[in-house]
Amino acid sequence: MDTKYIFVTGGVVSSLGKGVATSSIGLLLKSYGLKVTLQKIDPYINVDPGTMNPYQHGEVFVTKDGAECDLDLGHYERFLNESLTRNNNITTGQVYYSVISKERRGEYLGKTVQVVPHITDEIKARMRKVSEENNVDVVITEIGGTVGDIEGQPYLEAARQMRLDHGDENTLYIHLTLVPFIKAAREFKTKPTQHSVRELRAIGIQPDILLCRSDSWLTSDERKKISLFCNVPQKAVIDAIDVECIYEIPLIFHQQELDELILDGLNIEEREADLAEWELFVQRAKSPSRVVEIAVCGKYVELRDAYKSIIEALSHAAVANDARLKMKWIDTDRIEDDVALENALAMVNGILVPGGFGMRGVEGKVRIVKYARERQKPFLGICLGMQCLVIEFARNVCGMKGANSTEFDDGTAYPVIDLLPEQKKVKNMGGTMRLGDWECLLESKTLARKIYGKDKVLERHRHRYEVNPKYIKALSEKGLIFSGKSANGKLMEIAELNKHPFFVGTQFHPEFTSRPLSPNPIFYQFIKSSLEKL
Repeated sequence: MDTKYIFVTGGVVSSLGKGVATSSIGLLLKSYGLKVTLQKIDPYINVDPGTMNPYQHGEVFVTKDGAECDLDLGHYERFLNESLTRNNNITTGQVYYSVISKERRGEYLGKTVQVVPHITDEIKARMRKVSEENNVDVVITEIGGTVGDIEGQPYLEAARQMRLDHGDENTLYIHLTLVPFIKAAREFKTKPTQHSVRELRAIGIQPDILLCRSDSWLTSDERKKISLFCNVPQKAVIDAIDVECIYEIPLIFHQQELDELILDGLNIEEREADLAEWELFVQRAKSPSRVVEIAVCGKYVELRDAYKSIIEALSHAAVANDARLKMKWIDTDRIEDDVALENALAMVNGILVPGGFGMRGVEGKVRIVKYARERQKPFLGICLGMQCLVIEFARNVCGMKGANSTEFDDGTAYPVIDLLPEQKKVKNMGGTMRLGDWECLLESKTLARKIYGKDKVLERHRHRYEVNPKYIKALSEKGLIFSGKSANGKLMEIAELNKHPFFVGTQFHPEFTSRPLSPNPIFYQFIKSSLEKL
């Protein structure tokens, strides 16, 4: 069977949920036994989002091979239950960097380098590369932004050309668009969708399927109207309604036979879908027997997308523990005194301090670590959260007054967190941290070893600073256990305490490897311990 290419575009406004829709379609096709991969196109000129502020971009997701990517790749991995690579994310920065490099090497000698065909050819080559790399049946490519964005035009043109290159039976266009409900008129308005499709058709792409984003089900009359004015069969006008649990979306699409439409459009023989495990997960997620409340204490809490993978990892672990997740968001830059801290955290079951960069909010995080340690609250610190754990322990248990990270105080008397010598030589900021999968060896007779049930794991990293080796002996003598270390034994990966319900810090990001049907073990045990403190 020839490789099939599906393109998912969006219209009217951004943030409609193309990433979740793309992931859901991938899951559905995979349930038929097809080998599927997903790809995200980001039209910004940055090579990757690694140097962007989370308020600009949200979470930076990290793949196993160390690529810093759009957060939608996290959705892709969670729905497909597969690890992706840097080739699953394309940015304008990458495309133009490659084309300009080829021009400088003389590969276009004698030619004028243009958007068409040179930029579009580069884009199409990257679409095909992800297929060849994974030897898949179907590639689903999500084109970021909305139809009409000037940045996205080369990608839409490349998608249009793919049908010319590969034929009607091997290409499919799915358009996600908003159908707003106007309360004053008490009716859905289809005009925004009509204009969005008209814009897409002007580019040369006629959508085969429309996903209509709305807060409730459309009527038959509204679907007929959309079908008529958008030149799409009525059965191909699919409701994409608001849901409480995003993992229910594939089942809603399946209920409307979206998967069968896609198989038919791509001339793939009929098969039997196997969604039993997914249906059971959704059922458990919607009807838990108890509630667990977790305080997420960070500096980007106004934008929840900055912690997207953490939210999902907590949710996976809660479902596995037959619980509904309730989250309390604490801005660590606004913690004024111990009374306010006590009021904020007294009633939660567990406390999580996530990663971050820069000194804003760090002292608040350190105070929260102290509270969790002394009050016996289950605590999980991730990346900077683990570093704050080490700083707090050094100050308040080891008597190292003013202990800190050189990221925040390069004149501290006790630099318990510091740059490694090789990192001090780094000049470029992009893609130069410790990134991707790194091996972690687990010490015997520790909580970490018990949690994972093995002596070696692979987890993903995104950081530049490390626990300073000079202070490991002093910290260990006072009771801080470094239960996970790098393969060479020099880098501290996990820190924990005995005589505490759960007090763990990880230098890596366990949230990146959590899946709905297989939550990360660290998150699972954290939620389990938090429930035991109910």
